[in-house]
Amino acid sequence: MNLLEHFVGGKLISGSSNRKSKVFNPATGEQESEVRLATKSDLDQAVDIAKKAFETWSLKPALQRARVMFKFKELIEKNYDELTKLIVSEHGKVYEDAKGSLTRGLEVVEFACGIPQVLKGEFSENVGTNVDSWSMRQPLGVVAGITPFNFPAMVPMWMFPIAIACGNTFILKPSEKDPSCALKLAELLKKSGLPDGVFNVVNGDKECVDAILINKDIKAVSFVGSTPIAKYIYENAAKNEKRVQALGGAKNHLVVMPDCDLDGAVNGLMGAAYGSAGERCMAQSVAVAVGDIGDELVSRLSKKAEALKVGPGMDKASEMGPLVTKEHFEKVKGYIDLGVKEGAKLVVDGRNLKLQGYENGFFIGGCLFDHVKKGMRIYKEEIFGPVLSVIRVKNFEEATNLINNHEYGNGVSIYTRDGDAGRTFASKIQVGMVGINVPIPVPMAFYSFGGWKRSLFGDSAMHGVEGVRFYTKLKTITARWPSGIRSNPEFIMPTMK
Repeated sequence: MNLLEHFVGGKLISGSSNRKSKVFNPATGEQESEVRLATKSDLDQAVDIAKKAFETWSLKPALQRARVMFKFKELIEKNYDELTKLIVSEHGKVYEDAKGSLTRGLEVVEFACGIPQVLKGEFSENVGTNVDSWSMRQPLGVVAGITPFNFPAMVPMWMFPIAIACGNTFILKPSEKDPSCALKLAELLKKSGLPDGVFNVVNGDKECVDAILINKDIKAVSFVGSTPIAKYIYENAAKNEKRVQALGGAKNHLVVMPDCDLDGAVNGLMGAAYGSAGERCMAQSVAVAVGDIGDELVSRLSKKAEALKVGPGMDKASEMGPLVTKEHFEKVKGYIDLGVKEGAKLVVDGRNLKLQGYENGFFIGGCLFDHVKKGMRIYKEEIFGPVLSVIRVKNFEEATNLINNHEYGNGVSIYTRDGDAGRTFASKIQVGMVGINVPIPVPMAFYSFGGWKRSLFGDSAMHGVEGVRFYTKLKTITARWPSGIRSNPEFIMPTMK
């Protein structure tokens, strides 16, 4: 059995723990690896090494740090196929989807290549008589990222390239469900010339997470996952005087207006709801049918959902792969059972899907509910599976109020040909990321990713300029060079004259 270890100080290490977790191939349902789970002492050892590496890495000119990112970008491009196959083998998403997610991570590396420009401060001459003032941004120290199973390359790469380029050292705690990609990224960073100890991978579960939250030398924590865990991370990181950005769950809506390009809306919903088997925090899990568009929308969606090609991720014909684990499969299936019990109409039922040769895989077909009500749990809660709910409303105002009253505010989209409706929607909606005729409005790397309400704990979004601000601290200097004339002491609040 392949045993996955930690990567600390530029090499693979075993650590002190004999606890292990199983890593499965979701398509076959078979265990392919084991991953060693860290103890608190393992995590603390990694932090000590990262802290030592910070002493020299933080003093490197920003241009030298950027050159490491340039080399890292080159090596990712050369190893695209291997990285993509690692994602497919442990997560299950189809090859092209996995490749696309890797590209979205690479875009942040490309942003980090320009870090000298982004780190420039501000300067003001003569803010007072012969007094100048300027600002600079400096790295925090050791920072940590706790990342989810659904994007084993992309989400970590939304964190560590910017953190490292800013001069910090990094501890990554990837999901124990699919850790191989993180270890490969660590290997490529070392080949890029990154000094040992600057980037470290510590595999673990809650014990390791708690060790991160209480370690006094970790200055900031980035997290992506469910809302209950995001809240836990936020509260405990803040209690231990750390910066924290904790991205939580979602229940993303796509509003379908009567005037829209309906084919475009249906195709957008299909990809956004069923891509990656719905295991995306930006998945569109609720279609809001406005006015009399509902019947035609459901008719077209049902035909496409029934024809959805579900299969193993390496099969080029597959449009959707399996769920990540047997436990998650059972959870999603339970939500579908619940929706039927709650009285929603299950138009397309994917619960009994069986694939020849993959009978033990964690496959479920695309599911479509109609006549979902806002009081139902399948509407209120994040399912994180290939389940699309259609909820019907009378008009634009009712659609907007429905979304604004939901506890989550991660992503939202509207399909319309009416420019005024699109502009009003973008302005009034209480959601962090908005798409207009775009089904999955994930911002580019030079903008920032983050939701509102219970989809984000902390005041900082991820990557882009927000990421730079999160991973640096501001220092402002005010200076006067004396001319030899001594003034008398002043006992009032200083003002510039």
